[in-house]
Amino acid sequence: MTSSFEFPLYPARLSDAERDRALKSLRDGVALGRLSHDTFVRRMELVLSARRSEELAVLTADLPDGDEPAGRRWSKAVFGTVEAVSGFTVRLRRAWQAERLPKLQLPAPGDAYPLRIGRDPASGLRLNHETVSRVHAELRRQGGVWVLRDLGSTNGTTVNGRRVIGASVVKDGDQVGFGRMMFRLASAA
Repeated sequence: MTSSFEFPLYPARLSDAERDRALKSLRDGVALGRLSHDTFVRRMELVLSARRSEELAVLTADLPDGDEPAGRRWSKAVFGTVEAVSGFTVRLRRAWQAERLPKLQLPAPGDAYPLRIGRDPASGLRLNHETVSRVHAELRRQGGVWVLRDLGSTNGTTVNGRRVIGASVVKDGDQVGFGRMMFRLASAA
């Protein structure tokens, strides 16, 4: 038997605890640098006017889980900050050193022979430094590009701060290192 009175079923009202969890997640997002102040304020207004749990879930879906232990959230924030600062200091140091590095002029494109680099007196570029191997690296023109190849050196060859494993394409302006000796490549033109 049906009644003539139909009662609409409204979803259960959000509890203050659910809103508090969502607000805490937003605060943590700001503290971790994942939300701007303006985004925080706008989402906070939406949390306070939300009627269903699904609305809260959408507002906090891109933020770390509020149930995550505080120690883990704190360590993630610290490590993330250290990583960002570390990356910035590396880029800053590289930019600062770029203009101060001695130039290594690339051979003229017509030169077909490879330029050997090392401590050996027979090297085309002799670098007399204890971190440079006797036969350290080779610079060669291949297919219209310059290729720097490490020849099994003890202290390594780097291009723009990254160690060369095998060979690497290089160009004008790149920073190259042989052991602890650093240069900035310059074109012959």
